[in-house]
Amino acid sequence: MAVSARPRQALAIVGAIGLALSATACGTGSSSNGGSSNADSAECAPYEDYQGHEGKTVNIYSSIRDIEADRLAESWKQFEDCTGITINHEGSGEFEAQLPVRVDGGNAPDLAFIPQPGLLARFAERNQLKPASAETKAMAEQNYSPDWLKYSTVNGTFYGAPLGSNVKSFVWYSPKMFQENGWTVPTTWDQMIQLSDTIAQSDVKPWCAGIESGDATGWPATDWIEDVMLRTQTPEVYDQWTTHEIPFNDPRVAEALDRAGTILKNDKYVNGGFGGVRSIATTSFQEAGVPITQGKCALHRQASFYANQWPEGTRVAEDGDVFAFYFPAIDPAKGKPVLGGGEFVTAFADRPEVQAVQTYLASGEYANSRAKIGDWVSANNKVDLANVANPIDKLSVEILQDDSTVFRFDGSDLMPAAVGAGTFWKGMVDWINGGNTASVLQGIESSWK
Repeated sequence: MAVSARPRQALAIVGAIGLALSATACGTGSSSNGGSSNADSAECAPYEDYQGHEGKTVNIYSSIRDIEADRLAESWKQFEDCTGITINHEGSGEFEAQLPVRVDGGNAPDLAFIPQPGLLARFAERNQLKPASAETKAMAEQNYSPDWLKYSTVNGTFYGAPLGSNVKSFVWYSPKMFQENGWTVPTTWDQMIQLSDTIAQSDVKPWCAGIESGDATGWPATDWIEDVMLRTQTPEVYDQWTTHEIPFNDPRVAEALDRAGTILKNDKYVNGGFGGVRSIATTSFQEAGVPITQGKCALHRQASFYANQWPEGTRVAEDGDVFAFYFPAIDPAKGKPVLGGGEFVTAFADRPEVQAVQTYLASGEYANSRAKIGDWVSANNKVDLANVANPIDKLSVEILQDDSTVFRFDGSDLMPAAVGAGTFWKGMVDWINGGNTASVLQGIESSWK
């Protein structure tokens, strides 16, 4: 079932009204047509430090598309109107593949939202990225924990703050389906397997999954492996794995892959609404959870951002059509590890207007502006929970702002791009399609130079 495009149309109407109101609030001019903005108005006071660049344009390239891209445009529109800077954003489903082509070919964007620290490091090590300005660095240090900033620091140089963030350790389900069948949300791995066995005896498949994502096909399966690694091993071993201090085919990695396989490669468990195990490789990640709303599957492991992928009219709430629970730990006594990700605002140009936009996107003002629009998560510690309406997003922000959370960044995004966004992604497709654990892991290990 294709996800309806109607929410995007509705959002465009709402966004247009919001943009018109913000343009009126900030003055008669508009940065998009080169007019002057009323920088002295009260509504424009938060943008005072970014003045002096009227008529300039900043180009941004990212993987953010469709509804999410519309929301981005809305989130920084008042900044545009109050500073006179025009922000041109281009989202692409082939971002990871095309960004290196553009950069190496001399056609780099001014800014890019890079979700893989490994890819970020690739550009930094080739001196293709511009270090963040002192203003951006200071803003980032005020608003983000050192754990987050280390992911965009290469050889001691800081390149940019996070933008959006996400919590990946969630399992989506239908509260109504659970209630009607007397199922209980599991709090341990064993309980989750017992529940899966119970559901498998009904007419509903316990799990649905999909890892097709264009040039990025395979990444949802890597998230499974990383989440399980955090549950079978210590955070320190996880770090050793992502930095290649232990080989990719280490027995501890094989253990995590095999445990994930007890669900993903189990014909009794998958793939509700789509077919057998191999249908996972050809099912798009955007549509993979939709069978829950059709009563064809019960569980779908996916990140907080999946709240944006449900069909029109789907209510996300604890008593709604869909909700999510924490992907259970194997041994809760060892704490609750959380896998997550995000994108980093990195610069390929250091013009003053580019630096101004990069600094603003690291600010609390921007984070709250985007949060108010909805369906967004940030690790920015200035985010006011009152601005976060979606209950899954609110839970995610609470987790990210909790100092006791054992957080680790998406492992494939930390690895060198050729591995994390290359052989690891492809290896997971091979694995789903029948490849055995040893050969798949050996192939990935052989690619790590």
